[in-house]
Amino acid sequence: MTTGRRVSRIASLIKQEISQILLHGIKDNRVGIGMVSVTDVDVSGDLQHAKIFVSIYGSDQVRSETMAGLRSATGYVQSELGHRIRLRRTPEILFIEDRSLERGTEIISLLNKLSQKRQQKDTEDITYQESQEDIIE
Repeated sequence: MTTGRRVSRIASLIKQEISQILLHGIKDNRVGIGMVSVTDVDVSGDLQHAKIFVSIYGSDQVRSETMAGLRSATGYVQSELGHRIRLRRTPEILFIEDRSLERGTEIISLLNKLSQKRQQKDTEDITYQESQEDIIE
């Protein structure tokens, strides 16, 4: 069994190498359509499996085509990873689409809208109070 520190170092190295492979190594046009970035790598404790989380920028159709391209290139990526990283056994990789960046952007947008509505309400309340004070005087 490997230590947690070694697993995290290997995950970091895999993330770096797969980013380079996606940028320069894959010739499948489907992968080049959407902008792909590796957001995280989760390696199992026995170093047998690695989940590669990728973020894809583009429409839903572009995302699905890019994921299909990544899945078809899995064998090549795993082979290339085996040549670049010297391990007893190359981890079996699995590409998973990561949509957390999109969800974060949506949440920030909703929070901004809520903040604007509160500011409008506060402004209306202050204006109403000032008009009431003018009537009383």
